[in-house]
Amino acid sequence: MFSKKHSKPQTQIDSLIGAGTTIEGNLNFSGGLRIDGQVNGNVVAEQGKPSTLVLSEHARVSGEVNVTHLVINGSISGPVFASEYMELQSKAKINGDVHYTTLEIQLGAIVDGRLIHSNSSAAQDKVVSFKVGNGE
Repeated sequence: MFSKKHSKPQTQIDSLIGAGTTIEGNLNFSGGLRIDGQVNGNVVAEQGKPSTLVLSEHARVSGEVNVTHLVINGSISGPVFASEYMELQSKAKINGDVHYTTLEIQLGAIVDGRLIHSNSSAAQDKVVSFKVGNGE
């Protein structure tokens, strides 16, 4: 009756950026990524494939984040795009606009920017076209 076309989040972490590590530049990944350090650049998942990004409470990202599934307990300075699911845990802090489809916010999370809901796939599914008669 109710069908969801969401991909399953990655439960496996394929890559880790450890605490005390700083990445200077853009980061492209696929699968699951956990960040405990700092990234000064964009963090973008491979398009068309499910991806999960987890930011621990010590993680810092300065740049755009674009993934399918996102769990944040650290901070992001820049626009955030989560095409399917985003969870803001209690120590999350975002300074930038947040584009989401499904959003969960825990008490204590901070967003200094706009929350922009985008549900393009569901909107297309719900479009009903009517035949226009000529009145006869």
